Parts: sequence; structure tokens; C-alpha cells
Amino acid sequence: MPATEADLIVEPPSSSERTRIAARAVLEGRRKGLWALIPFAGPAFIASVAYMDPGNFATNVQGGALFGYQLLWVVVFANLTAMLFQALSAKLGIVTGKNLPEVCRDRFPRPVSLAMWVVSEIAAMATDLAEILGAAIGLSLLFGLPLFIGALITGIITYAVLIMQSRGFRQIESLITGFVGAIVLCYVVETILARPDWRLVGYHAVVPWLDGPSSVLLAVGIIGATVMPHAIYLHSSLTQDRIVPRNRTEATAIVHFSNIDVLIALGIAGIVNMAMMYMSAAVFHFGGHVEVASIQSAYQTLTPLLGSAAAAVFLLSLMASGMSSSVVGTMAGQVIMQGFVGFTIPLWVRRVVTMVPTLIIIGLGVNTTAALVLSQVVLSLVLPLPVIVLLAFTGDRSIMADHVNRPHVKTIGLAAAIVVIGLNCVLLWQAMHHAVPHAVGG
Repeated sequence: MPATEADLIVEPPSSSERTRIAARAVLEGRRKGLWALIPFAGPAFIASVAYMDPGNFATNVQGGALFGYQLLWVVVFANLTAMLFQALSAKLGIVTGKNLPEVCRDRFPRPVSLAMWVVSEIAAMATDLAEILGAAIGLSLLFGLPLFIGALITGIITYAVLIMQSRGFRQIESLITGFVGAIVLCYVVETILARPDWRLVGYHAVVPWLDGPSSVLLAVGIIGATVMPHAIYLHSSLTQDRIVPRNRTEATAIVHFSNIDVLIALGIAGIVNMAMMYMSAAVFHFGGHVEVASIQSAYQTLTPLLGSAAAAVFLLSLMASGMSSSVVGTMAGQVIMQGFVGFTIPLWVRRVVTMVPTLIIIGLGVNTTAALVLSQVVLSLVLPLPVIVLLAFTGDRSIMADHVNRPHVKTIGLAAAIVVIGLNCVLLWQAMHHAVPHAVGG
């Protein structure tokens, strides 16, 4: 039977397919130079949103208002640590073709995998709490909406964005990168308006300082808001079958491009985090407003100090942060469930279930900034679990073959993990002795 005209119509390749074709040209030596990075860029930008979420706003605004520039070193440490673990997570996905939860399920007894799943789901819910609350606060302050309505709108928008996953990875990568660009642009404006003291910024970015329970709690919160457990799980899934290597040489090349992706994306996230804190330090701490302890009070104080435009830019960045990070958090939740226990639930069900704690908190009238900061502390307490297993797996030659971690990477990774766990122990000790800092929640 002769082919009809309809049979001869060929669908144009999707953006994801074009990306894979371009990546193949790079791996085969037919595409070189700076353009060679483009097909491999994207996964780290999705992961980087987790490092600019409303939890970062809460902890960095409080840290800057209370202590000026003195906690900037924590932001730098947290972002350098995030770069390392995100690079290792991406490498695991590229080399093994599996994500971190899947490798856990393969290597650990089922009861252990189930326990890890439960703990990781708690972290995912703490993440979603911060993200939905942040976007809802932004909508509430900018448009006068009730927090409850703002949370529902955020849930609907993020679900609509998540549906894009069915069209391939490139569309959602591009959209999330657009959100990142919007956040960066907002903080360029805020930096120009705030005029921070660059000498003090540079000094406190590298000189460690802690003094008292409040500074320790905020330091742990900053780490929890930055080195996020769900982002470590997610990154390995974003790279596991995106560009599949055909041999060791190609795997090495893809890992190399992935590391550059991480360096750029997480570098941008680190600068944004520093900008959040030094803006707060310059405007609030040194402006005589150390009492600023919430996103709402930051907005209200910014208006008379820098004008309504600066306050609106602050809220726009908060909304972009909350909505994009909520998308990423839901993606991570699906990966965590599928990897650890081998099944998934419909996206709309996960979106509804993870929103419930946020809606309850809003309904009970809980201080939103206190909830944001404490949610980040929960993340920091859960963080050692993925960090330790990631270091163990990427340091195992039977899993990684020639891409096993080198000795200096093992040493640096272990040192970073020890610092994080050490700070958590200090926090728990304070909690047991009822030394709860008054700063949280104002």
C-alpha cells in the first residue's frame, strides 16, 4: 500500500532530542569551544534553585540583620560544600545510570531502604514547607492576598509547571534557569541599592565567627537551607539518563562538563546567598534595624529605607524562588519514593500531600519565619544521611570503577561532613539544655 502524505510527515525533534544530538556531536569531536558546554548545562541549574529558596531568605535575612556580615563565612562554606556534593551526585548518576536512592535500594537491606525513605520524605516535606510559605508570603505582601490563598495559588502554579516534565527535560531546565535569572537580576538591583561595605564582605566571607546560641542556630539553619538533602538525591536522577555515555571516555567527558555546570550554577547560587545576607546586613543591621527577624518585617522596613521599588523587587525574587524551588522539591520527592521503594504516586497527589503541613501551619497562625528557619534546621539534621552514603558510594571502586573518588576528594568530603555533623551536635546539645535562641521568629 503506497504511503500517504500524512505518513511522510516527520515530527521535528523536541528540544530534549536536539540537546542529545548536540551532545553526541560534542562527544564525537564535531562540536568544540564554549558552545560544547551548552548541551550539558541544565541539571545543576535545576539543583541550584534549592540553594536560593525561601529558607535561604529567612536564614540569611535574620543572619544579616542580627550579626551584620559576620556569618557570611557560613554561606561560603555551605555553598562550597554544596558544590562538592552536587558534583558527586551528578557523577554517580552519569557513571552508574542510577540515582542515589536506587543505588541505596540495590546495596542496602529493604528495612534500611524503607527507613531512609521515611527520613528523606520528612526532609522533602520540610523543604516544601519553606518553599510554599515563601511564595505565599510574597503573594500576600505584594497583592494583599491571604496566606492560605497564596499557598493554594503556589501549589497550582507549580503543578502546572511540573506537567512540562512529560515534554522532556530541556523545557523544564530552560524554565527553571529563567527563574534563576530572575532571582539574580533582582539581587543585582538590591546590591546596587543597598551599597554594602565590600571590605567587610570580603573579610567575613573567609574569617569564621560564632558567638552564642543564636548565631549557632542560624549557622546550622543556613547550612540546612543551602546543602539540601533532596537536592543531593535529585541531581543524580537528572544526569542518570540525560546523556548516556557509550564508553569510559565519554563518561569522563560528560562528568567534566557536569562539573563545569555545577561550578557555574552553584557559583551563581552562592553569590545570590551572599547578596541576601549582605543586603540585610547593610540595610538592617547597620541601619539600626537589628530587630528585623522575618521576611514580612524585612519588606516593611525596606520600603521606607530604600523605597517601594526595592521592596517590590525583594518580593518578586521571593516569589520566583518559592515557586521554582517548590517545583524542584516535588521532582525530588518523586525520585526519593521511586528510588527507595520502587513506586511513584501521581504528581497531583504528591503536590496535595506535601502542601498539607504548610496549610496547617498557616491555619494555626504559626509565626511563618520561625517555621521557615526551623524547617531548615530539620534539613540540616537529616543531611548527614545522603552525604555519608554518597561519599561511600562514590568512593567505592566496585560501583564507580575508574571514576571512584580520588584521595583528596575523599578527605575534603569527609571533613565537610564532619563540620556539618558537628554543628548539628551543638544544636542538639543546646536543645537538650533548653538553650533555644530567641532570635528565631523574632
